[in-house]
Amino acid sequence: MYRFLDCLLALLGLILSSPLLLVIYIMGLFDTGSPLFSQERVGRYKKPFVLVKFRTMQVETFSVASHLVPSSSITPLGHFLRKTKLDELPQLWNVLVGDMSLVGPRPNLFNQTKLIEAREQLGVYNVLPGLTGLAQVRQIDMSTPELLARTDSQMIRSLTLRDYFKYILMTATGKGQGDRVR
Repeated sequence: MYRFLDCLLALLGLILSSPLLLVIYIMGLFDTGSPLFSQERVGRYKKPFVLVKFRTMQVETFSVASHLVPSSSITPLGHFLRKTKLDELPQLWNVLVGDMSLVGPRPNLFNQTKLIEAREQLGVYNVLPGLTGLAQVRQIDMSTPELLARTDSQMIRSLTLRDYFKYILMTATGKGQGDRVR
């Protein structure tokens, strides 16, 4: 049932937001010259996939977890996109093609070994990663790997249809701030 909802909502989201996607893309050309950012992330069963986002940092910024990035690397447009979560919109494509779900554990980088170990022990990689989830609405980011893994596991075990929509709405209305930059 969740896969059907993911596809339906992602397709609807991409169609309805297409004018906004185009505007952000054009603004990104002026901001960094390279408006899209892609990065290999850990997916379901630890298989790699390429996550797509709007670029929020300078092009030469080293690829690390958000909590390790200096705020000086984030562009003025990037600050706005992160604050409003608009940088995440291209991930609707990842949802549509089956790399991600709308709700699930945020996909991490392969170099986040402590988080990978903690998530592996709790079976977090048995589900698709998501755009948002319990950890994001509770403001738990990847700087606390054990807590994040436990929260992800808790969400996976107890996810209901009501929670699915609740996490999406909370994130869309600004309650999901989990991947903050220090």
